[in-house]
Amino acid sequence: MNRRTLLKAALGGAALAAMPAFGAFASTARTLSLGTRTIEVNGRAATVYSLTGPDGKPGLAFDAGTDFDVLLANTLQDETIIHWHGLTPPWEQDGVPDAPMPLLKAGERRSFRFPVGGGGTHWMHAHTLQEQNLLAAPLIVRRPEEVTADEQEVVILLHDFSFTPAIDLLANLKGNSSGGDAMPGGMGHDMGTMGMSMAGMSMAGMDHGGMDMGAMPGMDHGGMPGMSMDLNDIEYDAYLANDRTLDDPEVIRVEKGGNVRLRIINGATATAFSIDLGVLDGQVVAVDGQPVRPVAARRFPMTMGQRLDIRLRVPSEGGAFPILALREGAPQRTGIVIATAGATVSKVAPVGEAKGPVLDFAHEAGLRAIAPLADRPADVRYAVDLTGGMAGYSWAMPGSEAIRVKQGQRIEIDMRNASMMAHPMHLHGHHFQVVGLDGGPRFSGAVRDTVLVPPGRTVTIAIDADNPGRWAFHCHHLYHMASGMMATFAYEGV
Repeated sequence: MNRRTLLKAALGGAALAAMPAFGAFASTARTLSLGTRTIEVNGRAATVYSLTGPDGKPGLAFDAGTDFDVLLANTLQDETIIHWHGLTPPWEQDGVPDAPMPLLKAGERRSFRFPVGGGGTHWMHAHTLQEQNLLAAPLIVRRPEEVTADEQEVVILLHDFSFTPAIDLLANLKGNSSGGDAMPGGMGHDMGTMGMSMAGMSMAGMDHGGMDMGAMPGMDHGGMPGMSMDLNDIEYDAYLANDRTLDDPEVIRVEKGGNVRLRIINGATATAFSIDLGVLDGQVVAVDGQPVRPVAARRFPMTMGQRLDIRLRVPSEGGAFPILALREGAPQRTGIVIATAGATVSKVAPVGEAKGPVLDFAHEAGLRAIAPLADRPADVRYAVDLTGGMAGYSWAMPGSEAIRVKQGQRIEIDMRNASMMAHPMHLHGHHFQVVGLDGGPRFSGAVRDTVLVPPGRTVTIAIDADNPGRWAFHCHHLYHMASGMMATFAYEGV
């Protein structure tokens, strides 16, 4: 009997009930319900969206190698659509408005079925401005060795939260306090939809005290001399981990000396974090659901849309251990606490004494894929510039309009950030491999679906064109995407 089984027996499942829970795979379609729920944020009630499985708990879990067999039921009064972030479905089932499926109407039910893939920590979220109001949930696909591992699984979904509607947040960023051009959406106000053509949309909000400016890191590694970077353009009301702030964090009971696998999802719309394990040592063993050679540290960066699997061991003497997410370039933080039975859980302030680290390439450069893409030359290369700025809040991807691929090709894309904000770039329907940074020596980097391109820097990715469609290719900063930084990765003949 392993530690996980012993813990279950000893605690009668009480500690495990505190963890985000997910249903087991079933051979018949499971209903995933779109609805609403009420949470408390800073002492105020907030009505947000929900994505719940047939057991009434957030999200879904599957075994690797099975089918994603889901009936999506929209119980809302509004249209919406869900993207299966990290999975590689047929293009018709991807979940982007009108690409090619239309939005799911109020009261509509829609079936999805396709192979769930080889495993990983993934998530699901609206591909509309409704994502800001917490329309997201974990989507976990467990590999056989993870199911039988002697370790406790802890899922952490991070969010940035505002009481201000997303349409008003973006309007403030655009300099339009009237709210801009309203588009279809929900929760009693216009939320906006994001299909495959984004230019010219009006939406979202601004840090009340202006932009957080900092010296750009790494200017001796290919950045633009003299540039300064814009770190955060929205000052949120709260930062959440599993729907809670550090004023009342989730406390998950773990076993003394036990092994823990953290599955961390950055579901924030406009906030990058660094995961801080405090006194604990951890190893990142997967990024974006794809295994990497273990990298040991106590801090791990993650931008919007990315996932981290971190393994750690609870000290044999036990205790309470905060797992924190530090907001980039700012003192705010969120997180959970893992604690052994009887341990005293001390208060952790939601605002720290120091600002969170600024994300750069240091972590990315050290990652190596366990299962890299086959070694072969590129059949075609593209260069995509990431442009825009806070003036007028307009963003673009010049060069992306030329991307046309054929099935079976190896594609390489140089993403060059000519702006002063970082961009987490996400490609739908595929996993890609990071093979170059700033034009330096090629390497067999992490296999991902979302990679950070800091200001003034270049990331080269390799993709095998093996899933025909007209796939969304965009920045995962919600308001950059909604303001023009969205393109297509288009197959010939589709």
